[in-house]
Amino acid sequence: MQTITTAAELRHALEHARKSGKRVGFVPTMGYLHDGHMALVEASRARGDITVVSIFVNPTQFGPNEDLDSYPRDFLRDEQLCRDAGVVILFASEVCEMYPSGFETFVDPGELAKPLCGAFRPGHFRGVATVVSKLFNMVQPDVAFFGQKDFQQCAIVRRMAIDLNLPIEIVTVPTVRETDGLAMSNRNRYLADEERRRALAISRGLFAAADKFHSGERGVENLIAVARDQIITVDRLQYLALVDNLTLQPLEGSVRRTSALCVAAYIGSTRLIDNVILPLPTES
Repeated sequence: MQTITTAAELRHALEHARKSGKRVGFVPTMGYLHDGHMALVEASRARGDITVVSIFVNPTQFGPNEDLDSYPRDFLRDEQLCRDAGVVILFASEVCEMYPSGFETFVDPGELAKPLCGAFRPGHFRGVATVVSKLFNMVQPDVAFFGQKDFQQCAIVRRMAIDLNLPIEIVTVPTVRETDGLAMSNRNRYLADEERRRALAISRGLFAAADKFHSGERGVENLIAVARDQIITVDRLQYLALVDNLTLQPLEGSVRRTSALCVAAYIGSTRLIDNVILPLPTES
């Protein structure tokens, strides 16, 4: 495995692979890797010849009162995990490489960035879209892999790839969960033992609503109510919404096409997000 820190080195390292027609898979991360990230790597290795993983804690997607400085980091551990997983290139850019002096060009993700997390984290998805577009330009992958836990991010990146005519296939990999159902996240490490137990209300609520949906329930308010009955025990519920799978707009009345039940909640001072997809094989 090669560990590379500049875009110039990266392009040089991938030049031969592209000339020989090898398919490049890309997994962008902010590091402190866990099994959820490794599932993305596994999916990439199954779909391509070369897997590139990036590690970059992106400052432009953190708000002024968020956890940029305390965000967990362990590069040597991440490097070993990537090596063991068969990653070919680990791209670990410095901030000055990603955002050179005088940087002022950003990607505006539009309407998809306004609901859900976007309503509570202004500017967050502008930072996400910008760094992902830069990474796409540096890596120039054939296919890129993102986790379903970050559902809104997946929708924004997919739309960006279409709108900017990026020749990249965007693949969403199902959320990887702990054995008790909690969605894997770097922020889980902030939870004390008692908070960790209470955080399970989030996945319990989502699973209860999904079970109701698969049993035939289609009423939007009924499905939200089923989830809220469990999730109400969190310290602060930021949002619980049933939205269209593509537009992210809230649904009304009954579910008539594939949708997503999404939640953001605080356990203590830790903000957690999660979702479940409610699929309709035959949509009307």
